[in-house]
Amino acid sequence: MMLKTYPTSFLLPKRLKLVTAANKRFDPDNRAKASTDTSTSPPSHSHARAHSQTTTLSSSSVDAATLRHNHNHDHTRHRQRQHAATPTPIVPEPPTLTTRSGKMSVAFFPLGYKEAAQQWWTSVSSRQAERDVLSLVPFLREADSDNSPLQDLAKADPFGQRVWRSSMVKLSGKNRALNELSIERIGEQVDDTLVMLHGYGAGLGFFYKNFEPLSRVPGWRVFALDMLGMGNSARPTFKIHAKDPQGKIEEAESWFIDALEEWRKVRNIEKFTLMGHSLGGYLAVSYALKYPGRLNKLILASPAGVPENPYAVNANLPEPDVSTLANEFTQDQESIVRRESVGDNKKFMGAKDKKAAAKTDTTTPPKRNMPSWFVWLWDANVSPFSIVRLTGPLGPRFTSGWTSRRFNHLPGDEKDVLHTYAYSLFRQKGSGEYVLPYLLAPGAYARSPVVNRIQEVGRQPIKPATETSPAIRETGIPIVLMYGENDWMDVAGGFAAEEKIKQRITKVLLHGTEEERTKENGSAKVVVVTKAGHHLYLDNPDEFNAFVLKELEETREQGLRQRASA
Repeated sequence: MMLKTYPTSFLLPKRLKLVTAANKRFDPDNRAKASTDTSTSPPSHSHARAHSQTTTLSSSSVDAATLRHNHNHDHTRHRQRQHAATPTPIVPEPPTLTTRSGKMSVAFFPLGYKEAAQQWWTSVSSRQAERDVLSLVPFLREADSDNSPLQDLAKADPFGQRVWRSSMVKLSGKNRALNELSIERIGEQVDDTLVMLHGYGAGLGFFYKNFEPLSRVPGWRVFALDMLGMGNSARPTFKIHAKDPQGKIEEAESWFIDALEEWRKVRNIEKFTLMGHSLGGYLAVSYALKYPGRLNKLILASPAGVPENPYAVNANLPEPDVSTLANEFTQDQESIVRRESVGDNKKFMGAKDKKAAAKTDTTTPPKRNMPSWFVWLWDANVSPFSIVRLTGPLGPRFTSGWTSRRFNHLPGDEKDVLHTYAYSLFRQKGSGEYVLPYLLAPGAYARSPVVNRIQEVGRQPIKPATETSPAIRETGIPIVLMYGENDWMDVAGGFAAEEKIKQRITKVLLHGTEEERTKENGSAKVVVVTKAGHHLYLDNPDEFNAFVLKELEETREQGLRQRASA
């Protein structure tokens, strides 16, 4: 039988309670808590931080060397002023250890105790940490900010004038608001909208290498959202009232996607393209099924919960005991970028018969046994972020166990900024993170697998049937599944989902009415990004952005044709 799930908390020893109290007292977000009652931008503290973007730019009149020099010079002056005011802890390079086999490995928590305590004591607020990440984005200006002539030169935009705004969008109910980043092209009509959703426990700032390239296409407006209860969005108490397993799944999914739908109404967006990473991809599918008629395209970047595991979906069986999840914490991102394979997705991509290969376990990423205590903690809803909070001054050290591997392929300054940003999110009050055991079994296997329902995306009734007319249904939407070649998410599950979608399309073309065949708009494809793992949008942003840009351009062209024929 499945272990009983405890919603949000567990009893703490006295010493841990004291640490928790100390955390609340010294939490910079408690000291300078931003109000979520309005949807206006927070006060401007923008930094001109250096960043040499690796994306390939089209030819322009801007001298790239001049931009880099001016941008770096301005950034250096800012860092000197900031360092003089407050010590800025830098994440050190992970120390290396020699194993008996002669191979090199890194200490799991590379940040020292002293450095961790210093970061805990001097941490900036989560909102400032987010702004520091956004300052890494080239060309884009903050709306209504006062820029110096040097900043104006550094931000000279070869792709048209673009601005970003950060807002808290208030929703109905108590303590419900979504943190939003919007990017607009000044002086252009908005014809299409892209909405980006992050993964479990993450935040919109991790898309910082995608904001500038994905906002180059004329006519597009880009939104990135922190999901309710995560990132810098409001963090209301997470509680599930349903008693049956399916009811718990539906209520847990609705906790997030109802907030997304309410946000859409507040922003008065009729239809949009939705892109979700990991858990954001899983919830994007749930949104498409519950709120039909709102999406032009669905882009799933290494989505969670696609394949089916019989132990995860059957309450009469024990929980899964093996998983690929450990790779999220042990994969070295620099080795992934160098294409030193740690998974078997490349082997799957080389298989001639992918349909047959998808049914075997010989080509999936490596699985590891999960200890019984890990399964118990998962079902007891003890999140990894609760450990960061409970350890107090050691929280940055525990966080470095993930950030040192996840960002070690990036320049040192960016690694430092992202580590600080990640810790500022992980230390916040627990909320949306407690959804995990309701949607996913131990090892990140879905309790309601996407592969069993993705074929119904874009097939839902928009208007119910009446006595005089039949129901009006969707006629399919394009669905793109993207994976890294060294992804610990199984790309075979993506191909199985693609096959399900194509079978549904074939059924319409063979057995549908003439009108249904004419209006059929469904499609499916699987894209594998080279030199990338689970965080493909950050591992190889050039290739990832190029794929997504192509999808956006195709969506825009189709929209223009539809509007012209209407």
